[in-house]
Amino acid sequence: MTNSVFQGRSFLAEKDFTRAELEYLIGLSAHLKDLKKRNIQHHYLAGKNIALLFEKTSTRTRAAFTTAAIDLGAHPEYLGANDIQLGKKESTEDTAKVLGRMFDGIEFRGFSQRMVEELAEFSGVPVWNGLTDEWHPTQMLADYLTVQENFGRLEGLTLVYCGDGRNNVANSLLVTGAILGVNVHIFSPKELFPEKEIVELAEGFAKESGAHVLITEDADEAVKDADVLYTDVWVSMGEEDKFAERVALLKPYQVNMDLVKKAGNENLIFLHCLPAFHDTHTVYGKD
Repeated sequence: MTNSVFQGRSFLAEKDFTRAELEYLIGLSAHLKDLKKRNIQHHYLAGKNIALLFEKTSTRTRAAFTTAAIDLGAHPEYLGANDIQLGKKESTEDTAKVLGRMFDGIEFRGFSQRMVEELAEFSGVPVWNGLTDEWHPTQMLADYLTVQENFGRLEGLTLVYCGDGRNNVANSLLVTGAILGVNVHIFSPKELFPEKEIVELAEGFAKESGAHVLITEDADEAVKDADVLYTDVWVSMGEEDKFAERVALLKPYQVNMDLVKKAGNENLIFLHCLPAFHDTHTVYGKD
């Protein structure tokens, strides 16, 4: 029996996977979602123990990994920032080696991409990136599955990301879309354009898939014929001290009806990875 190409592999960044592999994972996600909807139990990971390491707080990521592990028959163990000594009193290497002996897989949500890579390097078990400052690969499976469910395809569609173009979600949308044949436009102020290396990486994948990559601060150019508008928070986690500055900078790049109308597509859909910042007239916004 031939082992799967995914056997023992970690999911640290989308760039590590081929188009066919990402398409398979999106298809598998659709399959598991269908089983869940029809209340068909499967327990593909029965008897496995999964460590959930959370350096950053989370609502959706924690809930998603917990319920997914249980649905798959695995036991999830949550370890928050106050429960672990990752990179503080103990090296990431030592933590990884210990956890790798006790758990069959590790999810990590935190700041450093290097840390999640070290967990994968030294643990000896698959590691899944639940978000770092650079990439958000598990979010991409959900997002591009959603797009595929709405349009029946991915290739040739145009997704426009509006806002902070150098954050993890923008990086992942850009690179993943380029791999999958989706045209990705980043609509952002120049001060927040994606890093040059990220753009070049995406352009390389786009050349192979036939996709188009556009980085622009021009609204008309960005959203013309868009199929998907996508945005994120005004200020990324860990940058709260720049709140007023970012809001002023990003206000022209918010998704509103004027921007939606510029797309000229009655089938346009809107995505937000959440949490969504309410305006300052609401209790949530004031907090």
